[in-house]
Amino acid sequence: MHTGRFIFSELIAHLPHKEFQKCVARYDDNTQWRKFSYWDQYLAMAFAQLTYRESLRDIEACLRSVTGKLYHLGFRGKVARTTLADANESRDCRIFADFAQVLIGIARPLYANDPIGVDLDQSLYALDSTTIDLCLALFPWARFRKHKAAVKMHTLLDLHGNIPTFIRISDGKLHDVNVLDDVPIEAGAFYVMDRGYLDFERLYRLTLSSAFFVTRTKQNVLLQRRYSHLVDENTGVRSDQTVILTTIGSATVYPDPLRRVSYVDSETNKRLVFLTNNFDLAALTITQIYKSRWQVELFFRWIKQHLRIKAFYGTTENAVKTQIWIAVSVYVLVAIVRKRLGLQATLYQILQVLSITLFEKTPILRALQACDSQNDSLDPGNQLILFDF
Repeated sequence: MHTGRFIFSELIAHLPHKEFQKCVARYDDNTQWRKFSYWDQYLAMAFAQLTYRESLRDIEACLRSVTGKLYHLGFRGKVARTTLADANESRDCRIFADFAQVLIGIARPLYANDPIGVDLDQSLYALDSTTIDLCLALFPWARFRKHKAAVKMHTLLDLHGNIPTFIRISDGKLHDVNVLDDVPIEAGAFYVMDRGYLDFERLYRLTLSSAFFVTRTKQNVLLQRRYSHLVDENTGVRSDQTVILTTIGSATVYPDPLRRVSYVDSETNKRLVFLTNNFDLAALTITQIYKSRWQVELFFRWIKQHLRIKAFYGTTENAVKTQIWIAVSVYVLVAIVRKRLGLQATLYQILQVLSITLFEKTPILRALQACDSQNDSLDPGNQLILFDF
């Protein structure tokens, strides 16, 4: 029987509160924030993400309108605009980064058996970055161009469930390839990335770690063919070759052979040339692995459209990173709830329902099952089929 809890409190119940407190204790003893705790801050910012609040004043007004319900929603302190602004600016954003990683650790096993669209037994990760534009006058610390500011969100996406496993938030000037130094390497896994990550010294670390990569080559990369293998041109594959690097610098840092697969896209008639260190999979499978990289692009587009990471509530670096990390954790939380409740609805549909039902005393499963029955009513072209798990 339903106990009369609000949907917001039912949703928050899926968060591991003890783990959150461990993240707080790692960076702060939390003694000076008793009137407005880290948990209060997290709940207020999560509420803002779930209901698409425009500003701190907007958050304050909405939460004050339901003052009598705040205790039952999990709040223990008074939510004031200035207090929340100070918290976002001064409290270490690494707390929320660590908590997001805790949630990622919970979500990944739930989606481990989900299909990835490629006949592959190993793990498959897509690596890319997105630039979040900022106003230079308000965010001078994030100078990117002469008249522009920006931060970059570098993401390693686990394509089993499209869960981000590694995220680094940097200034806009950091070249993507440098992030390869920090990406965790899983032996036997495949890492797919675009040619912006073509650095043979860094790619060789993947080879030495028994991991595989698939990327596109550049025109100025000089390769010498050693062997050619038979291909079925009806599949679009034009060549499958074993090659070696010929320039002294590249051959020194990557002395092993590589595999070059040439493919012509039947839809665009464009020729694509891929490089990989895997010699066992079929050439067509290599092209399909690279095609799956597009999912990380859709992930960036999705979170920019449906979460608050383009307009920020604070202007300091810490406030910006705090908001991004909480947005990521809310995304992962919704993914966890979706799997635990056995829902077929997309994350987009779930977010839409939650945005208007957070203060209702309805079992969360009943509220979300309503959108399950209408799962086919949305145009997948508009709502990103990526999240129709």
